[in-house]
Parts: sequence; structure tokens; C-alpha cells
Amino acid sequence: MKLVDEKGKLFGILNIIDLLVILLLVVAVALIGWKVLKKDGASNVSRTILTYTVEVQGVDKEVYEGIKDYVPGENGIGDQLMANGEMVDAYVTNVAAIPHEGGLTMTDVNGNKLTFPMEDDTLDLTFTIQANVVNAVTNEVGTQEVRIGKNHIVKTVHFELVNGTITTCASEPWTEG
Repeated sequence: MKLVDEKGKLFGILNIIDLLVILLLVVAVALIGWKVLKKDGASNVSRTILTYTVEVQGVDKEVYEGIKDYVPGENGIGDQLMANGEMVDAYVTNVAAIPHEGGLTMTDVNGNKLTFPMEDDTLDLTFTIQANVVNAVTNEVGTQEVRIGKNHIVKTVHFELVNGTITTCASEPWTEG
């Protein structure tokens, strides 16, 4: 039996052109698979653990009492953050409260600052959040970039506080284990 017969078929079954098309398809599928696997592997290597704090001022004491039921949470990790209706790989690991120091500050005609304290029954909350981020340059947690001084929404399944300000931010390489 000949390798290629008089009709140009390989082993009398497959045309050489058909064989080349099949080989090109196999190579294309292999390249696509390799790129997808390489991309996933690269994202695991570049992950970073980001720990940051968010301060939210003037929160009612009742709200704070409700939040304490969920932080650090039953799982011991913390209440998981969410964005756009989806869970994010970030957790509120701690919440601390201090009395809110409210008041009115004015300047008199001589340029002196005058402060008039006002009794306020609210608290300033500081949330500690730990997140796994893929890109340490943008530090995105959900749809929010994490930068000191930026406004931040602390949103979980159980509570949501807006107008927070990021006060600290530290990162370390993510290690699997």
C-alpha cells in the first residue's frame, strides 16, 4: 500500500489538502488553549493582598450596633464586599468606632478661628478591609480604585455606607496556600 495513491489521497482515505486544513485547525485550537491557560496563570502570579481602612463619619449608633453583628462575621474572615450585585474577593475584617466630633467652625472679623462644639450622638467608624486584587497598579476592588484620600463605598450583603474616605493602604504579594 502506497503512502499517497494516484488520486492524491493519503493511505487511500484522506486528501493531502484536507490533512493540512485539519492540522491548521489543531494548531489554532492549541494556540488558543495555551493563551487562555497562560493568561490565567499570569493573573495568579500577579495577585496582591491589599489591606486598607475606610473612615465613615457621622454614623448613627444603631447602625453601628447592627454592623457589629456581621464583622468579623461567622466565618471568622469578615463580611464579604459586593459591587454591582456581585460578590467581590474582599472582606471587612474589623470595624472600630469613636464618638463623632461635630461642630461649627467660623472665622471672626479679625481672622481668628472660632469653634463651637455641638453635641452629636453619632460615631466615626473605621473599617479594615482585606482584598485580593489582580492588578496592583490600579488596586481595583470591584469597581472602585483603592487610593488614600479617595471616597469609598463600604457595601456588603448586610450593610452599605457611602461617603467613606480611604485613610490607609498597604499591599503585599499574594501567596497560594
